[in-house]
Amino acid sequence: MIVIENMDTTDPTQKRLWSTQAGWSLLLAASVLIYGSHAPLITLCKVDGKVPFSSSSCVVLIELTKLLVSLWLLLVWDLHSLRGALSWRHVLPYAIPALLYAVNNNLVVYMQVHMDPSTFQVLSNLKIVSTALLYSAFLRKRLQPVQWLAICLLMMAGVCHTYSSLDNTEQEKDQAVVGTHFHISGPGLLLVLTYTLVSGLAAVYTERILKTQRLPLNLQNFFLYVFGVLVNFSIHFTHTSPGFFEGFSPLVWAIVASQALNGLLMSVVMKHSSNITRLFVISCSMLVNAALSVWLFGLQLTPLFFVAVLLIVLAIHLYYHVS
Repeated sequence: MIVIENMDTTDPTQKRLWSTQAGWSLLLAASVLIYGSHAPLITLCKVDGKVPFSSSSCVVLIELTKLLVSLWLLLVWDLHSLRGALSWRHVLPYAIPALLYAVNNNLVVYMQVHMDPSTFQVLSNLKIVSTALLYSAFLRKRLQPVQWLAICLLMMAGVCHTYSSLDNTEQEKDQAVVGTHFHISGPGLLLVLTYTLVSGLAAVYTERILKTQRLPLNLQNFFLYVFGVLVNFSIHFTHTSPGFFEGFSPLVWAIVASQALNGLLMSVVMKHSSNITRLFVISCSMLVNAALSVWLFGLQLTPLFFVAVLLIVLAIHLYYHVS
């Protein structure tokens, strides 16, 4: 069973919403569906094999949508609770996650020079272990050995799923597949390690400030997404890209809406549960991704995919059986 921590019992609306296991299960299921549908939606948007819209424009709109929804929820639900004095001491910590995520987005670009995309996809699964390590260290959450084993199994499941996807990609290019070749330089390995650590740090730091500050979640989200909008707007205008709304279609707007919703749901997960729960949600989304890919694109599942499923199920049992 997933434990919901730090429940704000002083807010009757949130208490009614999240007190039942059914409501929490619905939230997690929605996140799994949104995570799993993201890649298939992007594939459906492609024109002649290329994404027709600016990814930076899409990110800005996602952050802006989260900001506006957070502001609306704040005015409707939590305005009465804003009687205490607020200072920059409450606001400035939320700039750090936005900057960390911006650093990581740029690292992804630089890493492509030092490794092939297949290597990056496989090694990026190290984020699972780095997030768990930082979660344990900075939030002082002691994990049992069997729970560490579950985390490692989750990482192995990610590697198996990634590798099975790479096999399918190679089969599309050449029916006579010999194997997938990997290449990475010394600086590339250092960049991957930096990328995984920064990614984990951004997630764990966000969880820490959400839990330690005694502020309504909607206000915390508002602060978080103000900086998200500012940072991503700055990044967008420093890169040469198509028109802001060029290539946008109903499917692109669906991506914006779904990712904005998922960001808000993940803030609830990090405030009332943990980043470990978020990792399991992301891993479970592989199943949704695969199911949609089979249905929409005729993806052929490989034995490695079923190994990944088995590892995920085993990891869930080991981790939450202990907790």
